[in-house]
Amino acid sequence: MENKHKIIIGLLTASSALFYGVRTDEGFTSKPVRPTQGDVPTIGHGTTVYPNGKAVTMHDKPISRQTADYYLKDHISKVEKQFKQSIPNVKLAQSEYDAYIDFVYQFGIGTFNQSSIRTNLLQGNYVQACKALLKYKYTAGRDCSIRSNNCYGVYVRQNNRYEKCMEANQ
Repeated sequence: MENKHKIIIGLLTASSALFYGVRTDEGFTSKPVRPTQGDVPTIGHGTTVYPNGKAVTMHDKPISRQTADYYLKDHISKVEKQFKQSIPNVKLAQSEYDAYIDFVYQFGIGTFNQSSIRTNLLQGNYVQACKALLKYKYTAGRDCSIRSNNCYGVYVRQNNRYEKCMEANQ
């Protein structure tokens, strides 16, 4: 049963379900890859920047799953701080919080801060914020709702976020 109880985001932390979901959605690569044409290099579970601030390059050495998990936790910790600062005093259910943290992990805090998702959350328009997630179905200029564009996973992930978000608002 979904916990629809909303609390101030300052009291929430990323759930283990979020970490599992990101690990599953991002997959694991021990060596740097470009997930889709035009993307920046990633390693591990979608890491684009190492904990020390250095960007991943295609020439970096392979890493272990354990190292990838460490990078993921470090990155999500940073994302959480940025997210909480961007929408102070907003109340969310755990499932919403996880969905938005996952969004920021994938698209970045800059994208979130300029989005109608954030605007709607700040105004208390939770359903509209959920619906705004569906606008983000593009990567490298390609519409990921079209399977032949080889980025369909982006579209599926957005729909999953939307569904989790809407469940918390019914």
